[in-house]
Amino acid sequence: MDVRHADRIADALEELVFTGQFNDGDRLDEIRLAKQFGVSRTPIREALQRLVASGIAEQLPRRGVFVRQPGPVELMEMFETMAEIEAVCGRLAARRISDEALAELEQANDLCRAAMASQDTDAYYRENERFHHTIYAQSGNSYLAGQALRLHRRLKPFRRLQLRLRGRLAQSMGEHEEIVAALRSGDDTRAATALRDHVGIQGEKFRHLMTELRTAAQ
Repeated sequence: MDVRHADRIADALEELVFTGQFNDGDRLDEIRLAKQFGVSRTPIREALQRLVASGIAEQLPRRGVFVRQPGPVELMEMFETMAEIEAVCGRLAARRISDEALAELEQANDLCRAAMASQDTDAYYRENERFHHTIYAQSGNSYLAGQALRLHRRLKPFRRLQLRLRGRLAQSMGEHEEIVAALRSGDDTRAATALRDHVGIQGEKFRHLMTELRTAAQ
């Protein structure tokens, strides 16, 4: 139960940060947040650790957890790096992916379609995450896969929220289908291009979403 509470609270805190309800440098007080969300301090601590792991908060010894908003240049550079890492994963996976992994990607896409039909962006993201993690593993390069996973975790809140833009789920679904087609055909250049474009679009969509959310919060 605490894990589910922690995930729900972390999602809510991410949105409060991105909409400007918490500013860069604000302290995230465990006691106040526990009262706000009506939970014990345990799920609050877990939620804050998720924010720290994703880089939108930092923990200072003996002082607590503070909001850390990445600047637009830093965020752009992270998405640019992620796009290139995923392109390499896709290129290698096109040469090495197993039939079982292709079936897993198709299953993830089926569940993404169901989430899209119900407009459940969080359910879509969960399957989207499985989709990308499978490709990392199928690159056959454990060091590369580890680097991809680390940066993916860092960008998770940004990648999750950009799915809320109108029409983004359908667009993302089409991109997933192109990625699977490229992998299935063994076309490494096509797979690399599809993944690079897919992640690059996510960064662009996130910037648009932040503008909309901040405008609505004013």
